[in-house]
Amino acid sequence: MAKSKKPVHKEYVYSDPIPRSITQTLESNYMPYAMSVIVSRAIPEIDGLKPSHRKLLYTMYGMGLMRGRQKSANIVGATMKLNPHGEGAIYETMVRLTRGYEAMPHPFINSKGNFGKYYSRDMAYAASRYTEAGLAPICHELFDDIDKQTVDFIPNYDNSTTEPTLLPVTFPTILTTPNQGIAVGMASNICSFNLGEVCDTVIEYLKNPDHNFALTMPAPDFSTGGQILMNSSAIEEIYRTGRGSIRIRAKYTVDEKTGSITVTQIPYTTTIEAIIDKIVDLVKTGKVKEISDVKDMSDLSGLKIRIELKRGTDPYRLMSRLFKLTSLEDSFGCNFNILIGSTPKVLSVKEILDEWLAFRTECIKRRAYYSCNKAKEKLHLLLGLKTILLDIDKAVSIVRQTEHDDEVVPNLMIGFGIDEVQAEYIANIRLRHLNREYILKRLEEIEELEKEIAELESVLADRKKQHRLIIDDMKRIKKQYPSERKSELVYEDEHEDYTETEQIEDYPVTLFLSEQGYFKKITPQSLRMNSVQKYKDGDRLTYSAQSSNASELIFFTDKQCAYKTRASEFVDTKASALGDFVSGKLSMEPDENVVGMAHTVDYSGHMLFIFDNGRAAKIPLEAYRTQTNRRRLINAYCGKYRLVKALYLQEDCELLLVSANGKALIINTALIPVKTTKSSQGVIAFTQKGKNTVTLVTTAQQYGIKNTDYYRTKSLPAVGHFLRDTDLEQPLQQNLFE
Repeated sequence: MAKSKKPVHKEYVYSDPIPRSITQTLESNYMPYAMSVIVSRAIPEIDGLKPSHRKLLYTMYGMGLMRGRQKSANIVGATMKLNPHGEGAIYETMVRLTRGYEAMPHPFINSKGNFGKYYSRDMAYAASRYTEAGLAPICHELFDDIDKQTVDFIPNYDNSTTEPTLLPVTFPTILTTPNQGIAVGMASNICSFNLGEVCDTVIEYLKNPDHNFALTMPAPDFSTGGQILMNSSAIEEIYRTGRGSIRIRAKYTVDEKTGSITVTQIPYTTTIEAIIDKIVDLVKTGKVKEISDVKDMSDLSGLKIRIELKRGTDPYRLMSRLFKLTSLEDSFGCNFNILIGSTPKVLSVKEILDEWLAFRTECIKRRAYYSCNKAKEKLHLLLGLKTILLDIDKAVSIVRQTEHDDEVVPNLMIGFGIDEVQAEYIANIRLRHLNREYILKRLEEIEELEKEIAELESVLADRKKQHRLIIDDMKRIKKQYPSERKSELVYEDEHEDYTETEQIEDYPVTLFLSEQGYFKKITPQSLRMNSVQKYKDGDRLTYSAQSSNASELIFFTDKQCAYKTRASEFVDTKASALGDFVSGKLSMEPDENVVGMAHTVDYSGHMLFIFDNGRAAKIPLEAYRTQTNRRRLINAYCGKYRLVKALYLQEDCELLLVSANGKALIINTALIPVKTTKSSQGVIAFTQKGKNTVTLVTTAQQYGIKNTDYYRTKSLPAVGHFLRDTDLEQPLQQNLFE
C-alpha cells in the first residue's frame, strides 16, 4: 500500500519587485501629497482666497447670483463641478464667507437663514436645504473684467469646463480677508485690516515708496471687534517680518445699579463657550470668589455674556483678573504665509503690497490689451463700412448681380478693395440699414474709437497711468463700501492693569529702613516682645513708619531711580534680625544704593528732595503712580545735584538744615512750592555761598536746639545763622528722620 504524502504548506510573502529606501518612498509618495496640500488647499494666494473659496465664488458668479439668492444646496451641488471634495466641505466653506456667520469684516456672501456664529461653538449652522445665499455687492470688485482675459483659466478636474487661477480683485483682499490654514510642515494665519485704511495705505504707498504703513494702517481690524492693546514695537515687527503677536481684549460695560458686567465683544481667537467654561471652572476651584452667576445672553442684537457679581465686588478689578485668567484677553499670532507663483513665502506688509500691485498692474494691462484689440477690430470694420459710403448703390448692385451666396464676399472685396473680414461685415448688414443716415452714425464712432485706442495704448506703455487707475479704484472702493473700524485701539497709557490686592492679607506693620539699605517689616506683637533693633556694624536706622501689609513701597536710589513693590512681598521678621537687603531683593544695579523710601495706599502726600547746594524739590507722590505694573522708574528726581536727603511727607513739618560751615536753618516744608515734574530742580531753600554745601537734614528736636526761633525763617530762600554753643542741648545726634 502506497504511503500518503503529507500536504505541503507554502508561505506567501509579499515582496516589492523594486526594493526602495524610506527616502525614496517619501519623495515619491509623501512629497506630492504635501505639495498638493500646500498649493491646492491650505495656503491663500495673492487674491486673498484659497482654491475652495475661489471655486465656490466663481460658481455662484456663473449662476448669476450677483443678484438674488438660491438655496445653498443648489450652490453646493453646482460647485462640485469644480471642487469634488464633498458637499460637507463645500458648505462649510460657504458658511465662513457669509454675512450671518460674522467671521469676515467684509463678507462675500449675503445669507438668509441660520448660518451659526463664528464666536460661538454651539451655535451650529442649519442644513444647506434650509438656507439661501447670494453674492454680496462687494463681489463686483472680485469679478471686475474677468471676461476680458485679465486672468488665466485652466481646465477643471475632469476637463469639462474651465476655472480662473486667480480672481482679478480690484483691492488687496489678501489684507482685508482673515485667512487661516494648516498645511504640511507649514501654516498661514493672516489677520484682517480695515478696508478704508488699506485703500488709504495703497494710495499713499504709490505716491511715496517710503510711506510708513503704521500712519494709515495702525493695526488689524477684526470682525468680532474687541480692543487691540497697542504695542508699537510688536506692530512694527509684524509689518516688517510678517510674523508676530497682537493682544486683543474683550469690551464690556458695567451696570452701575446692579454691578453686573456685560461683555459685548470678545477676541477673534476665542468663543463664548470657552470663556464661560473657564469662568465656571475658576469659580468651582475657588480661584475666583466674587462671581455669583455667568450666562450667555446673546440674541439677535449680538453677543452678550452677563457676569453677576457678589455685593461689594469691584467689577473693574475683577475684569482685570479675568483678563489674565481667561481668554477674555488673548493673542493673535500672525503668520503672513502666502502662495506666490505656487511657492509659499512669508512676506512683510510691504512685500504683500508689492506683489499685489504687480498682480493688479498685470490685470490692468491685460484688460487694456483686450479692450484695445476689441476696439481695433471694431474700427477695422467701420473703416470698411466707410469705403462703401461713397457708393452704396454699387454695393447693392454687386450683391444683386452675384449668382451664388459664397461669391458675395469675394465680389465685395474686389469691388471696394477691402479685406474678407470687412466684406463679411458689410454683407451681413440688413437691408433696412443700407441708408446714408445709419452709415453716417456708425462712422461717427470712428473718431471715438481712435481716441479710445490711443488712451489704451498709453495705459499699456505708461506705468504711472496704471498706478493712477489703481488709485482711482481705491478712492472709489473706499467711498462705495464705507467701513468703520470694529476693533478699538487702546494705547498703553489708556488702560490699567489692576493688581490682585484682594488676595493680600492686610494687617498693621511697622516698617524700618537702615542707612545701608536693610529693610524690616515687623508686626506690633513682635515689637512688644522685643523693640531693640539689630544692625550691622556701622549701620543705623534712617526711616521708620507705621503702615499696613497691603501698602505700596517706593524705594529711591542714588541713581535717580525709584523701585516700586509691596510690603506683602517682604516676609515678617523680628527686631533681632538684620532684615532684607533691598538692593538684592529688587535686583538693583551692583553699585546702586537706597537713599530713601515712601509707603502709601492712596499716593497722598509728597516726596521732598534736599540737595547739597541748598535746593529743595517737593514732588507729589501721585507722580509716581503708574498705569502698568512697572517696578523701576527712571528720572525719579533731579540728578543734576548731589542728594542729601529724600523724605516722605504725609503732612508738612519743620526741618533743620545744617551746612558745612556751621550755619543752621529751620524751615517749614509748607514754604516749598510743589513741582509736578519728577526731575524738577526745585527752589533754593538754604542759600550756599562758594563751595559750601548742606551736610545734614533732620529736626530741631533730634539735633538738640533750644532757641529754635532764632534759626526759623518765614520766607525762602534764607541764609540761616551760625550755630551757637549756648543753643545746643547735647552733642550732635544721629542723622535720622522719623
